Amino acid sequence: MNPSEHAMRPATRIQTQIALALLVALAALAGCQTVKYRTLEAFGVEKRDILSDNVESARDAQDDAKEQFSSALEQFRATVAFDGGELEDLYDNLNRSYERSVKDADRVRQRIDKVRNVAEDLFDEWANELDDYESADLRRRSRELMQETQNRYERMIAAMERAEATMDPVLQAFQDQVLFLKHNLNARAISALGDELDSIESDTEALVAAMNEAIAEADAFIQTLE
Repeated sequence: MNPSEHAMRPATRIQTQIALALLVALAALAGCQTVKYRTLEAFGVEKRDILSDNVESARDAQDDAKEQFSSALEQFRATVAFDGGELEDLYDNLNRSYERSVKDADRVRQRIDKVRNVAEDLFDEWANELDDYESADLRRRSRELMQETQNRYERMIAAMERAEATMDPVLQAFQDQVLFLKHNLNARAISALGDELDSIESDTEALVAAMNEAIAEADAFIQTLE
């Protein structure tokens, strides 16, 4: 990408932000995805730009979640290693870390949903507009490009969905530990949590690896759109 193209990306994001602000009011009145797209297109923002921005948002949410889950693991390790102090503080810290993890996981799911929705609309429109070509050669080349873009998208969304799925066992394990401490807040209960440490570490490591793969696929897909 040349420097002038690099300079255009921030402008596109600003245009998207302005248009989306207007869409808040329009959506309440119309509730129609077509109206939203037309408003964005009036600002020079195409579905391709929206998809790129949504993929970036999903990637960033996954990166944040990866860091938060790693932080939650450290908090769990600190809990297991408890050697005196206020048990209530220990529980509160672990519970807050769990709740932040739930919040970040929800954000990941929401942003992946947005990626899927826009991608479906983009590829449907692209396929429908192939019939509008007069040139058979251009139609063929556009179809090939669409298929190539779809294949890259499918690889990326599959990686995102794998990463999304790895959050569930980790969240469930953290929830179990938080509930156990809530109902049994004593030194013996904390000692019992140590039996779960290896499993939680393994699940968290798998989550981090899956997130890193999804983030790399997202970066690669964004490059193809640009």
